[in-house]
Amino acid sequence: MQDYSDIIRQWATDTRRAGTLQDADGTGEVGLDVQERGSRLAVRFTLKVERDRVTDVRYQVFGCGFSMAACAMAADLSIGCTLDDVQAIDAKRLDAALKGLPAEREYCVQLAVQALHAAIKSARNNRRPVQASMPREAGHEARVTAADPVYAALVSSRKPDRVTDEDRHLFACLFAVVAQEPYETAAAFGLDDSDLVSILAAYFPDVDHSLLLQSPESTKELPPLYNSEVLAILLSHVPVEPGNRNLHRSVWLAHILAARAALPGHLWIAMGLFERPQLTAAIRRYLPSLAVANHQNMRWKRYLYKQVCERNGGVMCKAPNCGVCSDYALCFAVDE
Repeated sequence: MQDYSDIIRQWATDTRRAGTLQDADGTGEVGLDVQERGSRLAVRFTLKVERDRVTDVRYQVFGCGFSMAACAMAADLSIGCTLDDVQAIDAKRLDAALKGLPAEREYCVQLAVQALHAAIKSARNNRRPVQASMPREAGHEARVTAADPVYAALVSSRKPDRVTDEDRHLFACLFAVVAQEPYETAAAFGLDDSDLVSILAAYFPDVDHSLLLQSPESTKELPPLYNSEVLAILLSHVPVEPGNRNLHRSVWLAHILAARAALPGHLWIAMGLFERPQLTAAIRRYLPSLAVANHQNMRWKRYLYKQVCERNGGVMCKAPNCGVCSDYALCFAVDE
């Protein structure tokens, strides 16, 4: 994901219309039905309407800074407008108001518009909340299995001394999932080619590197740019231990997490892992203070972007205490 522009930062941290309205005249939601809750981005808009005109609007959003900015802008554009005028607000207009989102984040404005239009429909339908539907994003199940040919070739190769099965699994999953993508290998890892050569030498020394690394003439694409503030947060948790020869591996993981967090969907899936707890286990091994800081076991991408938001003065949560928040399941995974 590209770093936030000034206008995205401005609107992502503008919480004047964040929250809910009591006795709302219209309530529109996306991503909050039983099947979707907690597994994808989600938005809720509530409206007050007088004489067919929107007099107040509030939103709640579970998503990245681009989603937050899109909802804040959509709410601002709606105030004082007739229901027909609000219905006319589309993704193109919202994108233009935000000076253009990166192509890979255009779904954020679409999400906001869908929920806003659902709230209009609700206001015209006796206040009944309306659930809008959007196509489910790909990638909500593990993308790599033990049968994956890249994964199988890596884990079946000779294991060097003093190398754990857990770390070989981690990097085998990463190479396998990146092999499925249209991106340059090193960029998809957030690392340099020399780092990948070092990883392969450390964990899979007998594997032919040319099978996993693209040549300089490769026509593969560059992945979405990582968020530099997410990377800074991750690097701040690299252990400071004089004489520790494994610190470079913690730095590797920090860069990898930042790069993979830039992709849509859950972070553990973008890492190619078989299940969510494997991500937490890897963070505990190499970034232990980060694991301690996330003491409530919040979903990792949610936690990282929440830290970025709070550093910039914004608020992503609708309640000061997670335990009393009705959207608890959006932030926390049952298996963690």
